[in-house]
Amino acid sequence: MTGGPLTGIKIVEFDGLGPTPFAAMTLADMGADVIRIVRPGARNLLGLDYAILNRGRGFIELDLKNPADKAKAIELVNLGDGLIEGMRPGVMERLGLGPSEFKNENPKLVYGRMTGWGQHGPLAQAAGHDINYIALSGALHAIGGADAPVPPLNLLGDFGGGAMYLAFGMVCAFLEARTSGRGQVIDAAIVDGTAHLMSMIYGMQQAGLWQDRRAANILDGAAPFYAVFECACGGFVSIGSIEAGFYAELLRLTGLTDAGLPAQLSVKDWPDIKTRLAQVFSGRSRDEWCEIMEGSDVCFAPVLTLEQAYDHPHNTARGIFVDFEGVRQPAPAPRFSRTKGAIKAASQRQPQAFETVLDRWRDG
Repeated sequence: MTGGPLTGIKIVEFDGLGPTPFAAMTLADMGADVIRIVRPGARNLLGLDYAILNRGRGFIELDLKNPADKAKAIELVNLGDGLIEGMRPGVMERLGLGPSEFKNENPKLVYGRMTGWGQHGPLAQAAGHDINYIALSGALHAIGGADAPVPPLNLLGDFGGGAMYLAFGMVCAFLEARTSGRGQVIDAAIVDGTAHLMSMIYGMQQAGLWQDRRAANILDGAAPFYAVFECACGGFVSIGSIEAGFYAELLRLTGLTDAGLPAQLSVKDWPDIKTRLAQVFSGRSRDEWCEIMEGSDVCFAPVLTLEQAYDHPHNTARGIFVDFEGVRQPAPAPRFSRTKGAIKAASQRQPQAFETVLDRWRDG
């Protein structure tokens, strides 16, 4: 079996939080040879014994303020195709590890920079977290109930608007470097990526199809046909019956076809339709509704807990979660027909020897 689509790509990752290791993990899942540089004695992300975000790659310990260790880091980077760092702007330059350090020795280097606010702008040097970045992009304002926004975990900012844009940007730059012979710097800012993810919503707002308030729009829980409903057992189901045919199927399977409900797109009547649907869904358990609706054209799925998601028949059939060395975790995604991604190694607890990595990269 061939390796993943990024087999042969070598990347140095400077240890960081959240989006930095997730981007590196994603690239490693796709076959890249990634080595993480960690401060001596530092614990892994959140102090976990097994950090899924650190899978697929080993690490070496280097003190970047020590000239000898910094020289080792430079030697590795000069052998690599890419670099990932998540420091505040200017920190890598002060360490003597900024992009200009590698221009002459490794002109094809793709230098990936992961920040919240970006490399420039009034907030570039300010501290922040996912919740702040998605707030500034307009995304947080649009998510939640009518009374207040609700943080969507840190999926939208750190991982969606940050890590995935960094990984995508680096792959684009790797491809371009093949023809130009020149690397470049990727300025992946979470606020940029999150705003980009909001393109459709901003488009709808500009067209007058999105109200700039929560719980008032077709995709934010206001529409009775795109919402979550509680069942008799206390569990929940999700409904996404946007298209007219799917909505008709929803009414049929809930027994409301002849209930005299207002028209589907009568926005002023949405609260009444939603109340009627809520009454119906509360009359059966989640499992009963799965028997009635799962696999239909209602656009239906049960709202599963993290533990339940592991064992749903669809997830098991596709192998969405895998057991790797005793740890259940999401499998690499997306899928390739020929150059399949794979988890190459578990999260490493012991550092590798610098010389071992150096020899491997010189040979490769």
